[in-house]
Amino acid sequence: MAKFVFTTGGVLSSLGKGITAASVGALLESRGYKVTIKKYDPYLNVDPGTMSPFQHGEVFVTEDGAETDLDLGHYERYLSTNTSKVSNITAGKIYKSVLDKERNGDYLGGTVQVIPHITDEIKENILKDSENYDIVIVEIGGTVGDIESLPFLEAIRQFKFDINEEDVCYMHLTLVPYIKSAGELKTKPTQHSVKTLREIGIQPDILVCRSEYPIEDSMKKKIALFCNVSKDAVVSCLDAKTIYEVPLTLKEQGIAALVLKKLNMDERVSDIRKWEEIVHRIKKPEGEVTIALVGKYVDLKDAYISINEALIHGGIANKLKVNVKRIDAEQLESGRKPDEFFKDVDGILIPGGFGERGIQGKINAINYARLKDIPLFGICLGLQCMLIEFARNVLKLENAHSVEFDADTEDPVIDYMIDQKTITQMGGTMRLGAYECTLDEDSTAFKAYGQKMISERHRHRLEFNNKYKDAMISNGFSLIGVNEERGLAEMFELKSHRWFLGCQFHPEFKSKPFYPHPLFSSFIEAAHAYQEDNCESNCK
Repeated sequence: MAKFVFTTGGVLSSLGKGITAASVGALLESRGYKVTIKKYDPYLNVDPGTMSPFQHGEVFVTEDGAETDLDLGHYERYLSTNTSKVSNITAGKIYKSVLDKERNGDYLGGTVQVIPHITDEIKENILKDSENYDIVIVEIGGTVGDIESLPFLEAIRQFKFDINEEDVCYMHLTLVPYIKSAGELKTKPTQHSVKTLREIGIQPDILVCRSEYPIEDSMKKKIALFCNVSKDAVVSCLDAKTIYEVPLTLKEQGIAALVLKKLNMDERVSDIRKWEEIVHRIKKPEGEVTIALVGKYVDLKDAYISINEALIHGGIANKLKVNVKRIDAEQLESGRKPDEFFKDVDGILIPGGFGERGIQGKINAINYARLKDIPLFGICLGLQCMLIEFARNVLKLENAHSVEFDADTEDPVIDYMIDQKTITQMGGTMRLGAYECTLDEDSTAFKAYGQKMISERHRHRLEFNNKYKDAMISNGFSLIGVNEERGLAEMFELKSHRWFLGCQFHPEFKSKPFYPHPLFSSFIEAAHAYQEDNCESNCK
């Protein structure tokens, strides 16, 4: 049976529970243990799939088609194992399951209550798929003291009594703030956070203390005394220059050894060379490139987080620092010349998304990249905008558009997939998860992947209209990737261009720092080559 590590957070949100949980998982995996991580969110949405990026940030899609919290992206980027539908459970999903059972008569007329029915449902979900792992890390969303998370905290309190107590470890992430006027760190918020957790009935085994400055031994002793833990179990976690440095920082603090000791598991030798190499390449690059990210949520840090990380991974593969210049697509519709935005960039990326806002700006950016021979990467909606731009400016179909934005367009280059046209319910009904794609062997994509058959994750309702396929191909926009099962166009490339490629899927979801996605590695390589060519031209 698996062992379980429950991760909670106190004082305030955005302390980095997801990064901490993922880093601990990476350290345990470095010892040869098979690890997975789950996220339990207290909000009542069934999943984040219908939530605005302004509310929730990015929606991360798993191999099996679950729309999940962005923290699952962190989990996958730190671990070799992938997440699945059982890896992200919301309060909405739990309550829906319990109410469905009540409607079906599963409770035999009994009164349905938070305890035991909701808590039992949570515990049942914690156990799902756990038999395939040595250690399951469970992150509880929200902050201790929030009313929404109480059923989850009660469930994990009960959990250790349902199984062997030695099989459970509680890890609590908290804040030790620095008060500038006093010139010192303060432990009181941590004390109150742990007090609140203990009032619920959970005694943390390990405290991870986030701070801007090192926590001295005397302060660790004070925290340990008032929070009823040993001094060795008080772990200091300082702000890092890169999130991929956190596993190394926590290793120095001995956190994995603490977890394994509590779980009565062998310590084993740890091999973290890959993390050391990743951090070395990030901190000491051999050059740098600038990529323009043209979207409509550029002011939201979490909206394109997987793309941002995948670009960093592409930089790691090429030993380059990647600077991301975020450009509001609507600004490209203001009449200002594109040179003002792109004169200092080495590549342009158009990400996925929904809605008409900023579409013309994205099309303008694509047109500029195509005419100036700047490397361009279009993802999902980005590919669709590439096809619209090509149809308008090369095929001379002036009114070409997507039916998402113009239902009556004369030339629907992008149309709803057949099975999407009758769907009325929004949640979980898109084309989601991994699907196969066959590559053209004479393509940049094939060269990057090194294989003909690939599998990538999708999240979309609309698709390229095959009615325009022959016109696209005959005018130089090559169809280089196809889902043969349904005849769906997956990838296009303008082979006359140095690097002009779009894909209907989301490659960013499969990129890891120790296994950068082939397309992002190829894109960054092309951006660097463009930079060098540009430099040579300007120097003459």
